[in-house]
Amino acid sequence: AAMQAALRAAAPGIDFHFIEVAAADVPLGDAVTSYLFNSQLVSVPGNGGMTLVLPEEARETDSTREYLEGLAGGNHPIDRVEFIDLRQSMRNGGGPACLRLRVVLSAAERAALSGNILLDEALYESLGTWIEAHYRDRLVPADLADPQLMLESNAALDALTGILDLGAIYDFQR
Repeated sequence: AAMQAALRAAAPGIDFHFIEVAAADVPLGDAVTSYLFNSQLVSVPGNGGMTLVLPEEARETDSTREYLEGLAGGNHPIDRVEFIDLRQSMRNGGGPACLRLRVVLSAAERAALSGNILLDEALYESLGTWIEAHYRDRLVPADLADPQLMLESNAALDALTGILDLGAIYDFQR
């Protein structure tokens, strides 16, 4: 309640929708194994509400499935729940995307954003090139003791902040 009040006070005029998952409804262990909080909230064109996209494990876990079945139609904008099988991604080292904070911006707020941070085709291609240039295809424990890893990481972060036009944000960039 204190956090909700603080958010409302910090951003008056924003219509917050807080959705709580009680431990009695979904025990912590079930939330973790079902990846309940590794979901994404999206607006689907032509659909007035919002869709919550979750890993398939959320449907396969009884408590989370039951919670989610009761979620749509509540006093919030979520009107659909969809599940996606991400097991192949998880086996390849990815895993479900982390929960994302969805912030709707007005045209003026979008115009006020600094940097190159809104994903479009050009940024997507630049990020793909950056990944190919800077991601190692493997990392072994001995690499953690190699100072070259830190230098590579700093170079990667420096290149990334350049692509995103963020300026110097890390101490090593100053």
